[in-house]
Amino acid sequence: MHRSRLAQVVIDCETTDPDWAAQFWAQALGCRIHRLHSSGDAMYRQLLTHENQPCVLVQAVEHASRMHLDIETDDVEAEVVRLEQLGAARIAQVKQWWVMAAPTGQRFCVLPPQRPDFPAHSNVWR
Repeated sequence: MHRSRLAQVVIDCETTDPDWAAQFWAQALGCRIHRLHSSGDAMYRQLLTHENQPCVLVQAVEHASRMHLDIETDDVEAEVVRLEQLGAARIAQVKQWWVMAAPTGQRFCVLPPQRPDFPAHSNVWR
């Protein structure tokens, strides 16, 4: 048994300035910007949403701008296998998560839990 759910929407911005990108999206969505403090997170800015909404993350990237979803799970490998059985494909492993492609071509990530209410508000898979 494992759990999973939508964790966040990630706005991939083709830029070297994540502050500039986050400024637009924060104003557009009515959010405050939170700068992550880990040295490996310099390319990310979290937009602070209401607790009952998915998180929004702005990410500076080198590829064309797009949006993707993150699925959080308490068992990354089990969730990746479940999604592969539905037709998804592994693209690349990054840190503790997997970048995947849906059968329809969209990219998404499968990663460990991101929000504190994860266990209470997630799907249970057997």
